[in-house]
Amino acid sequence: MRRLGDVAQGRDNNFNLIRLCAATAVLVSHAWPLTGGPGTPEPLQRLTGHSLGTLAVYVFFAVSGFFVSASFARRASAADFLIARGLRLFPALAVSLLLVVLVLGPVVTTLPLAEYLGAPGTARFLLRNLALVDPLYSLPGVFEANPYPKVEGSIWTLGYEVACYAMVCLAGLTGLTQRPRPLALAFGAYGVMWVAAATVHLPQRVEDLHLLSLPFVLGMAAWHARDRLPLSFAGVAALVLLAVLLRPTAAAFPALVAALAYATFWAGYLPLRAARLWNRAGDYSYGLYVYAFPVQGLVVWALGALTPAQNIALALPPTLALAVLSWHLIEKPALALRTARMRRARLVPAAR
Repeated sequence: MRRLGDVAQGRDNNFNLIRLCAATAVLVSHAWPLTGGPGTPEPLQRLTGHSLGTLAVYVFFAVSGFFVSASFARRASAADFLIARGLRLFPALAVSLLLVVLVLGPVVTTLPLAEYLGAPGTARFLLRNLALVDPLYSLPGVFEANPYPKVEGSIWTLGYEVACYAMVCLAGLTGLTQRPRPLALAFGAYGVMWVAAATVHLPQRVEDLHLLSLPFVLGMAAWHARDRLPLSFAGVAALVLLAVLLRPTAAAFPALVAALAYATFWAGYLPLRAARLWNRAGDYSYGLYVYAFPVQGLVVWALGALTPAQNIALALPPTLALAVLSWHLIEKPALALRTARMRRARLVPAAR
């Protein structure tokens, strides 16, 4: 039987396309509240209790847990790992925030330009969102008449992503990743704590971390168990059936996330030649993720009342164009800096 470790070699996989589909799903999901106002449910949420965007975020975190764990295993040091993660996350985020604050904001704000630029909320928006500490989603006078008067929305998950990176780094620094039995005990302890936390009321930000950490940890576990984890359609079907059967119970959420994560890894390594051709283009998912919300809001501001389908059709092409530019002008060069740094790190000891 094919195992995850047999196929998880190099970059020959379908995850670029999967991440792009997940980012597009977030854009599609947000079209309902952005056109109808906060709390407007999308069709999938009415049927399953989970929005398409929420499920897509769980996919992102499961994939991230897997590949970030692999990234740590390849790094020469924790500092190298943190620099690599920072170069992947922050340059594109910083540029997107600057464009929102300095280009979109001045165009659409109801305030005089000098008042907008000088407002404390403008600087706070930039600094807090770039630091990923207590994000701020509104800008002074921007989109105030929109049904959903926020200029940002998707970036709320990025701070939790960084917290999960810290968990990988901590596991590596303590040596857990090199010792299978202590690592298995650590995963078991996490499971016990996760279940215990699910039984009590948590502050919203702690609750968000509680929920998002689960797909990430499942991705971590998949990486460390890759040589023993079988991949099959039968496994996908069994986990989906289990999630359906457990839906009325307290185990519904873990069962759903486990099924979604396993199905993602199974699909990610299917030998689909057409899907893998996408790898030649680039990874546009992050750019699509960070630009979608402000572009969708701009479409509503410019054109007024729209259906969700109209918002999707009008916002997706310019968002994808920005994502392509972000990849080729910002993200890919940042990754090149990371690669060059790694080469220098290898050459210096060799020269000595």
